[in-house]
Amino acid sequence: MESKSRKRQIDADIICQWVNEGDRVLDLGCGRGVLLEYLNQKKSVNGVGVDIKFEYILNCVKRGVTAYHGDIHHLLETFGDNTFDRVIFSRSVEFIDDPETVLIKSLRVGRRVTVGFLNQGFWKNRLKFLFRGRLVMNDLQQRAWYDMQPANPFSVSEFDEFCHSRNIRIENRTYLSGDLQSECKTVPNLLARYAVYDLSKNQD
Repeated sequence: MESKSRKRQIDADIICQWVNEGDRVLDLGCGRGVLLEYLNQKKSVNGVGVDIKFEYILNCVKRGVTAYHGDIHHLLETFGDNTFDRVIFSRSVEFIDDPETVLIKSLRVGRRVTVGFLNQGFWKNRLKFLFRGRLVMNDLQQRAWYDMQPANPFSVSEFDEFCHSRNIRIENRTYLSGDLQSECKTVPNLLARYAVYDLSKNQD
């Protein structure tokens, strides 16, 4: 069984492969700063985190991670075009108000945008919802619907459709199977438990 830290940052190794040495990185919904700390250790990134929870910002400071407490929408407006090499959403997009607007703004301030999310189309999620008729609760989704800030769960297929409809280029994508370690190679909307996308602005 995966360790708690591994569950919290299951996409760290994938994201690290896409980050270049010394990149300027903005982590939106950075939590306790675990990912930025990891990227700094591995790639010496110039990282900044943002989170709405003040206690998380205190944890970031203890880790030596630069982080700001505040609203993501407002903070994105303060940055110029291509201020960052990469903007990261690691299990945070589904908990943000108006995620479409936030993603579009992020593609303005960042050359690349990375999105990691739980795939709600995963077969076990489908079965549990079919038989129980309620939100799936498991080791990765431990909070009830009333304890989440807005909850906007989505599937791999839905995210693909979103990118296509908004003319967003998918540069890379990796799907993880149910064990969160092996790569899912086929029918990701059904068989992938977790997905990580690397996005950019479409120049067409």
